[in-house]
Amino acid sequence: MKLVIRGTRAVETEDSELFHKKIFDFYRQNRRSFPWRETTDRYAVMISEIMLQQTQAERVVPRFNQWLLHFPDSVHLASAPLREVISMWSGLGYNSRAVRLHRCAAIIKESYGGIVPSKPELLKKLPGIGDYTCRSIPVFADNLDLAAVDTNIRRILIHEFRLPEDISVFELQRIADAVLPLGQSRDWHNALMDYGALVLTSKSTGIRPRSRQSKFQGSKRWYRGQLIKELVHSEVMYLEEIEEKYADCPWNLDDIITDLIHEGLVEREENANPCVRPMLKIKG
Repeated sequence: MKLVIRGTRAVETEDSELFHKKIFDFYRQNRRSFPWRETTDRYAVMISEIMLQQTQAERVVPRFNQWLLHFPDSVHLASAPLREVISMWSGLGYNSRAVRLHRCAAIIKESYGGIVPSKPELLKKLPGIGDYTCRSIPVFADNLDLAAVDTNIRRILIHEFRLPEDISVFELQRIADAVLPLGQSRDWHNALMDYGALVLTSKSTGIRPRSRQSKFQGSKRWYRGQLIKELVHSEVMYLEEIEEKYADCPWNLDDIITDLIHEGLVEREENANPCVRPMLKIKG
């Protein structure tokens, strides 16, 4: 299939209808079942979307169910001690996601009466909610006519419409918007997720995830910059998480962290629980 692109404007063609049929036909025959697909509760959808960011769906299923039993809504989550939240999150990796969820819940409780907002522009203001998640939450919870593009959907669009792999985020979003079947956003995105997971995988297509290139990538200065960016965005990171994420760093991470502390950029915060590793955060 081909999608005509003129300048920076994507023009929908008749091929989009064939695309819809192909994806929906596959979905009817191969639809996967997950608990978060059986609810339209915006809070539950938000939890699933955060859990699924860097964890396989099959691993998320039991943790998602346990989480909702323990923290059934934003008010319960916001009222819980952070230590309890992290304990419930343990095993999903990247504990800073749990910290951000806890902060999200507090803001939702204080500013939105405990109800997760439906507008993408409001969701994006919450900690840990980025361009994709601020769209995916109202897509799956409210069937809102929005196109959300993650790694899987990017790969499908590039493969099916023969797009260049270096296509810009802006242009890819325009294409996703153009081929969105109105009124079917929830099923459409679920169908794309299944098609990407079961058919058009990264291995089968050879299409790699988008990666950000840096002029100083791989240097000690680059790792310092990456760590600062992480802390600015996340506000707090566990040393275990840093060591896991930057396991391939050729430099001594302890030295990098020590330098940042001595320079007054970050500070180390010990946890009262000896079983929980120390955290790093931006100083002040």
